[in-house]
Amino acid sequence: MAGMDLPKSPNVFHPEKPSAVGSRNSLAQEFRDQQAEVDLLLAEEVDKVINHIASRLPKEVVEKLDIMGGVKEKLFNYFNQNYQNMFNRFIVTSEDEMVKKVRNFVDKEELKTLARYTPKEIAQLLDQVGGMDKFNTAEIEKSIVNMYGHLQGHVQRGVNDLENLTNSLLRQKTDVGAFIRGQNAYSIVKCSFKDNPYRPKTVTDVKLSVNILDAELISPIFHYQVTVEFLIKDLVSKRIMDQIDKEIDQLKDQLVDEGKEEMNDGEILFEKMKRVGNYTSDDKDDAKSKRYIFFAKALMDKIEGLRAEIDPDEYDPINIRENLKKIIDIENIRNRGFNTAVNSITSILDTSKMGYQHVENLKNARELVLREYEDTDYEHLPDERYGIRMRYYDQAQLLEDRKAYDVQAKSFEIEVQHLWDVLEMAYEDSKFMKGIVDFSDLAWRMKGKIRRKIKARTGDPVYEDLEKSWNEVTFIKAGDTDVERMNRTYISEKDDIKKRIIMMREKLQKMYGYRYPIQRRVVEDRILSLEKQFLRFEYIINPYHIQPGLLLDVDITSIKRKKATLDGMSNVLNEFLFGVSKGFQDAAFASFSRRRSTVRKDIAQSFAITEDVQKEREEYAQMLNVPSALEAKAASAGVVDSGRRTSRSKPAAKRGGSRGRSDDALREI
Repeated sequence: MAGMDLPKSPNVFHPEKPSAVGSRNSLAQEFRDQQAEVDLLLAEEVDKVINHIASRLPKEVVEKLDIMGGVKEKLFNYFNQNYQNMFNRFIVTSEDEMVKKVRNFVDKEELKTLARYTPKEIAQLLDQVGGMDKFNTAEIEKSIVNMYGHLQGHVQRGVNDLENLTNSLLRQKTDVGAFIRGQNAYSIVKCSFKDNPYRPKTVTDVKLSVNILDAELISPIFHYQVTVEFLIKDLVSKRIMDQIDKEIDQLKDQLVDEGKEEMNDGEILFEKMKRVGNYTSDDKDDAKSKRYIFFAKALMDKIEGLRAEIDPDEYDPINIRENLKKIIDIENIRNRGFNTAVNSITSILDTSKMGYQHVENLKNARELVLREYEDTDYEHLPDERYGIRMRYYDQAQLLEDRKAYDVQAKSFEIEVQHLWDVLEMAYEDSKFMKGIVDFSDLAWRMKGKIRRKIKARTGDPVYEDLEKSWNEVTFIKAGDTDVERMNRTYISEKDDIKKRIIMMREKLQKMYGYRYPIQRRVVEDRILSLEKQFLRFEYIINPYHIQPGLLLDVDITSIKRKKATLDGMSNVLNEFLFGVSKGFQDAAFASFSRRRSTVRKDIAQSFAITEDVQKEREEYAQMLNVPSALEAKAASAGVVDSGRRTSRSKPAAKRGGSRGRSDDALREI
């Protein structure tokens, strides 16, 4: 074998060639006669079977069998065929695998000598630190898992987009479900599809408003005017919440370890509330109060009322408050959240080929305005366009917006009612000298007869004396509760205005027909102006429906059969929500830190013998060495004889001894 190369057996197949695939011979056997060894083994097995047959069958049957001829030859051939195919070829294959291992080992050793450009000291150092199979690849594996996870997320979102577009094509229409995916549908405040007023047959206008709450933002947003004191208190509050969550997790683990029943959601909530008093207090004047555990009262007093800007005349770089403000500014807590949202929406628009010509980043107001075109005259703009207004609202801003919304809604009611009254008087004047024109004229003529002939006999009041609650425009609105007064929808008021506009147009047509005097033209112009302004008012978002957080207001105009901007903006918004919002989180599902079914003591495996395992082994050995309780009781009663007790106790002692020896051996290991 010294002068012969090792054959690469996976590329060679032969029944007799040594170490080939399917061969009966192997290079590892060298001078051994494999066939003679197999014949000896088979002859022995055949003789055993023949002797077994001869001992089992009756003598007269054995004499009639041709034992020396057919039976023995058939057994020999059967053993030879199966044994040769199964056993010998398995041995040859195993030896062949060993040869491959040796060849690979030789190749690896040769490659070590060929690494001429690697200094020997570095190779030895790396081998001492850890060989090729000793380096910790956990971080690399985590990175690969993260990459595959992100890839799976992108693929899944792409499949969802494809499904949405396919469903939209099959339905031949576009709806909200195809515009925003299901996991973000809860954030939609308003989504409206309507025909474009200039090209209603071919162009669609879409209004979409998305409200991302403060609790759902990945990076919190603060107003520029917020004080340093508020930022520090917010950080302290988060620290307190994290500490309480850690204590609750420890309590859960303790209950699981003790085998007790786990807490339900209500118990967890009350446990959290009970621990709030350990870190907070309402006593602001006491420097030893629990509210000053994480941040001292002296420092808190220094930054009271300190905002984002300091008067240059009062600025002193060595003061305490200036340095505290500098620490907050370096961390960029004030601007981090809004800048993240701005960078996210602009980068997604750039990568999605959704360009924009107009940008207004009102940083101090926390407002961003993006438009595809700079011009705002809708009559001269293309049919494919979009506009985005992103703004952060706090509770104070929402209160002011709600006040303005109330005043505007009341103003529309006043103006429409005034126009209604003017048109009603003009209608009454148009009936002069025309006799009976409508039902009110007939009722006015008949009211005297009704009073004398009907109401006088029955004693009921006449129609004119009854209180009128219904205005014959909209149905009577139910009274407002505290919930409705704090969250005004104005649905009934808007319906009333819409129906009054329709009724006024019908009354004009009834009054003038195809004539267009100055009175009709003036009223129609006023109706058209109010209707246009009211549609704009109805199109905006009701601030009563918004909660403090980030508001994304998108206006899209797209061709109905093309929908290029609509589909592109759909992808942009979904990516933006995925990158900025954490989404809706159910605290009940998020609270499962550890379940009893998932607690396993054998996860952290080790060859060392712990104290619990050693104690269990000693108890088991003692149980085997001591007779059972029933035998002891029976022995005391004289039921079991001495011979039976002796025969039962000896194996137990023997097993206990072997168990003890095995424990000693394990201790040595």
